[in-house]
Amino acid sequence: MLPTLASALSAALLALLPAADVVKPAATPAAAPVQGAEPDPQVIAQFGLLDNAKLQSYIDQKGMQMGRISDRPADVKGFTVVDSPIINAFATPDGHVYFTRGILAYFNNEAQFSGVLGHEIGHITARHSQKQQTRSTLTTGAILLGSILSKRVASVAEPLSQVAGLGLLKYGRDAENESDGLGVKYSSKIGYDPASMADFFLTLQRTEQQSGAAGVPTFLSTHPNSADRYTRVKKLAVQAEQQAGKQLAVNRDQYLRLIDGLAYGDNPREGFVENSVFYHPELKFQFPIPSGWQSQNSPSQFQMAEPNGKAIIVLLPAGNKGLDETAQALAQQLNLQNAQAQKTTINSFPAVVIQGDQVGQDQQSGQQGVTARTLSYLIQDGQTIYALVGLTSPSAFSTYAPQFQRTAQGFQRLTAADKLNRQPERVRIKTAKTGQTLATALAANGIPSKRYEEMAILNGMKTTDKLTAGQLFKVVGK
Repeated sequence: MLPTLASALSAALLALLPAADVVKPAATPAAAPVQGAEPDPQVIAQFGLLDNAKLQSYIDQKGMQMGRISDRPADVKGFTVVDSPIINAFATPDGHVYFTRGILAYFNNEAQFSGVLGHEIGHITARHSQKQQTRSTLTTGAILLGSILSKRVASVAEPLSQVAGLGLLKYGRDAENESDGLGVKYSSKIGYDPASMADFFLTLQRTEQQSGAAGVPTFLSTHPNSADRYTRVKKLAVQAEQQAGKQLAVNRDQYLRLIDGLAYGDNPREGFVENSVFYHPELKFQFPIPSGWQSQNSPSQFQMAEPNGKAIIVLLPAGNKGLDETAQALAQQLNLQNAQAQKTTINSFPAVVIQGDQVGQDQQSGQQGVTARTLSYLIQDGQTIYALVGLTSPSAFSTYAPQFQRTAQGFQRLTAADKLNRQPERVRIKTAKTGQTLATALAANGIPSKRYEEMAILNGMKTTDKLTAGQLFKVVGK
């Protein structure tokens, strides 16, 4: 396909992404993945590695143990914890299993973790990804812009996911049922109670109901749920425990102590949005987001989308080769016709503004012509150049060009101490006292009442549940 609105952004990413890092430098792996199987560098570019040697070692150990007793041990290649707040786990076609720190925060015992680990290894050993790829049903990546765009511009997601190399798949009910069964089989084989996996599905349902599951696909949207899933897994778990002939482990306290101190939610050190402004404490810049637009942050780019998908702005790295050379490269990669570049200054930063029509083949008519119009800004901060690429249809350009302009012209040095010093929240493990309910325990630990339900879901409990003296539970704080 010749360049379109979607593939133009792909080209820009291909050209510019390796040059620098917008949101944070990739962390050195805290512990090398097992079997010599490195995680896909493009997955890491999208999500980032979690710098937590203790958790990485734990997942390597449990993953290898489960891989060895699986139906196809040679297919199970490695395990990696990625630094994403999204509640998800996934296996890629190369046999690698990834857990986000987001999902690790929501497990409440080792058995829940083991069940989901078995489920993902099940996707690998049942070779679901190969079957899906054969049918050409690749979906978009986990945190890509296309997930919040309308169908009119949603085609941007597929090329971007190919650029990111994620290969994430959305499986059908039959594949999910098979992986559930394998998750029960594998987790019980290494000694864990697989009924906990069913309990965790209830937690996942609650998280999606609370958030509305808007924008970014989470576990249940990349792994479709079914009405009878809980009952089915519970039944399989009873059979597995009977076959084991012994009580299988849950290991609640051990797991909770393992995740004590884990970052929770978005990490503001990597950039955060507050009152329609994007702040980046590490890179020390800020700029406004158009009012009402949706946004998504990742280690490689920051994406903004008009709610109806009619326009997009992407902040991405553009290297350090100078404004003139970078402007020429951007115009070429976007396949711009009659591109006009003009030097300017934005809040003391040297900059170049580029306007042009993107030429390509219309997907419906097949005719060659203008497929999009861009107003892009290259902004130089020291040796680093950032690109703010705004794209929309030619007919809508007059509507959205002022918003592209305001976003770029609002790019400025971040100096506010409260933004520069913003720290992530972390999971903290506390011990209950006699006579406490979860709600009273949360109150005693300074959690505001508006967050009680969030904390109840995080603990897999209800706010009215009574805690026993000495029982561990989670809170969230700085």
